[in-house]
Amino acid sequence: MVDPREDTVDIAIVGGGIAGLAAAAALADSGCSVAVLEARELPRLPTLEGAAPADYDARVSALTPRSIDFLQALGAWPAIEAARSCPYRHMTVWDAEGTGRIEFDAQEVSAPSLGSIVENRIITAALAQRVRSLGGLRVMAPARLATIERSPGPDTGDEARRSLLTLEDGTRLRCGLLIAADGALSPTRQMLGMPTREWEYGHRAIVTTVAFEKGHQDTAWQRFLQSGPLALLPLDSPEDRLCSIVWSIEEHLADDIIALDDEAFGEALGQASEHVLGKVTACAARKAFPLRQRHAVDYVLPGVALVGDAAHTIHPLAGQGINLGLADVQVLAEELNTALGRGLDPGREDVLARYQRRRKGDNLAMMAAMDGFKRLFEQDTPPLRWLRNTGMRAVAAMPRVKRQIIRQAMGVS
Repeated sequence: MVDPREDTVDIAIVGGGIAGLAAAAALADSGCSVAVLEARELPRLPTLEGAAPADYDARVSALTPRSIDFLQALGAWPAIEAARSCPYRHMTVWDAEGTGRIEFDAQEVSAPSLGSIVENRIITAALAQRVRSLGGLRVMAPARLATIERSPGPDTGDEARRSLLTLEDGTRLRCGLLIAADGALSPTRQMLGMPTREWEYGHRAIVTTVAFEKGHQDTAWQRFLQSGPLALLPLDSPEDRLCSIVWSIEEHLADDIIALDDEAFGEALGQASEHVLGKVTACAARKAFPLRQRHAVDYVLPGVALVGDAAHTIHPLAGQGINLGLADVQVLAEELNTALGRGLDPGREDVLARYQRRRKGDNLAMMAAMDGFKRLFEQDTPPLRWLRNTGMRAVAAMPRVKRQIIRQAMGVS
């Protein structure tokens, strides 16, 4: 007798955040039955009436043109753009312990912008709205995963396996391909016993939204302090005075910064940023979270793929986390659609291995680069200070090198 609470889909996506919803939208036209499981109700686009710091989400992403193009292809970008986004055309990076300074401009690569700063809640809600509008997608939210059982796939003649998902309410869902997009602590990854390599940075990221005395000039500002990097990310706001703050700071200093009242925090932030945008005139509540680098040893098993933070987390130094996750989804969707077009089972190990080959190297390279930058700037020995400042001045004087760096950061060749 068939269990009335058991159902079958071709693809189950666990996680209704940015990566999971993007995966659902990307696979909506694949010809497969797709289910999205999310522990909470999917969000709806917020009503954006206020323009004070407290009216903005503390968590934002610096979307690259490649990510924006992908969101456009998924049909989610128009809603994001209509809600609130801030294209930035310039980036200024400087060293707190010397004279090194480098400026990047979108005009150097004949681009309208280097990217766009968008609140994470808006990206998620726009993708959720798009997923709701697409046929062929089943949204199960709230739905919390309890267990995963693995068994060989039927009549495949290869090593493909199938997953039986049991939810906390007793519902059972059998799927041919399981995509884990449930975040850095990914319960799915842990249930499957997929190991990670990880380490603590000994830093916390303090995030908030502040109003400055001066407008941000469509510029992302980043200053490297010995205690950690500070980023001022421009926000779409009246007179361009609001910025999202991402301040990576050593653990032993973070509690003191968090405990400051608004006025004292504003002064500390002003000093840390060399008052590049003048005084802080208002600020929202501060949030802090520990920084840990984490990377799955393998992104795939037969019939399983990890994407986004479930596969890797990175230092927020360059704001690349969301972009790496969207690139994962884009490549995975390409490989799955190619396999389906050839009549192949999308859960086959060789199909998923191609996704891993295309993404793992790029992600590792970005993680290594960010870790190297962090270590280079947190050391203040005279030789390293000289190397940093000399290197930044040298790059600033080499237009071809600058253009290549800009294109790489934008996610374009």
